[in-house]
Amino acid sequence: MKSIQKHSISFVIPAYNCQHTLAEAVDSIYSGNFTKGDEVIIVDDASEENTFDVAKSLQKKYPAVHIYRHHYNKGSAAAGRNTAIDQSRNELIFCLDADNVLAPQSIPTLKEYMIRSDCDVAVFRELRYFTKKTKDVTHTWVFPETVTLQDCFSTYQFPGASGNYLFTKESWIRAGRYNESVGGACDSWAFGFCQLATGSKMISMPHSFYYHRYGYQSAYVRDSKAKNISLTRLQIILPHLHLFEDKDISYIMSEKGRYSWFDNLEKHPIRLKQKVSTTPSIKMRALKILFRLKTRFSRV
Repeated sequence: MKSIQKHSISFVIPAYNCQHTLAEAVDSIYSGNFTKGDEVIIVDDASEENTFDVAKSLQKKYPAVHIYRHHYNKGSAAAGRNTAIDQSRNELIFCLDADNVLAPQSIPTLKEYMIRSDCDVAVFRELRYFTKKTKDVTHTWVFPETVTLQDCFSTYQFPGASGNYLFTKESWIRAGRYNESVGGACDSWAFGFCQLATGSKMISMPHSFYYHRYGYQSAYVRDSKAKNISLTRLQIILPHLHLFEDKDISYIMSEKGRYSWFDNLEKHPIRLKQKVSTTPSIKMRALKILFRLKTRFSRV
């Protein structure tokens, strides 16, 4: 990465029944966070109310907004994110949920920090929860300077759990895209885990934050009530069991453990094997090379 100016961002916003919050999210992008060459992509997952109309009004206000709509509800934000990234033209992706808010002028600094750190994923150091107004913060999450794969299995305060951060399109390819089968409570966590498991470097920028709306209507709260989170996450990590200590594999696969291991994560962290590499496979490295070649020739 040689020049910060050459790396524009595609802001992707999955939208479903969010008519009351979408405008605030998009407006926050245009509060010193949008630069020349950037784009905003909203994907409506067949909302049942006026989300699509709100998106169209935002498109009139901001010409760089692009709108896509699924013909039927696909049931997860992952589907909207994948559709948006498929349609994106830039190498850098920022996923912003339709009910969250960026701090003014925070993205250009995050992008610069990401490029100078030579990483694949850059997150804000703090996640500030609010319910109605951003000035009324209820609680915060604080991430470490470097986020590791072990963090996924030691604490709930993992950037993937929120999913609102800056990453390369290349890391999305390596991670196998967003998993559209696991549902709203787990798809962003699954993506963050898969990014780290396939060799992506994730860092957090000091003295930075964004606002994350917290409420009873969130996808996480809805799905947590309807599904067993431990069992769903076990399904996500099954292809990567070779990364974990044998005793912990036995624990999370046990009749009792598989239904509760994630709920007890901070009391019983899941240990990684010390000498297992998460370096991408030959196939993943080939995809990485092909992606770079495609990008290079598209500029010619």
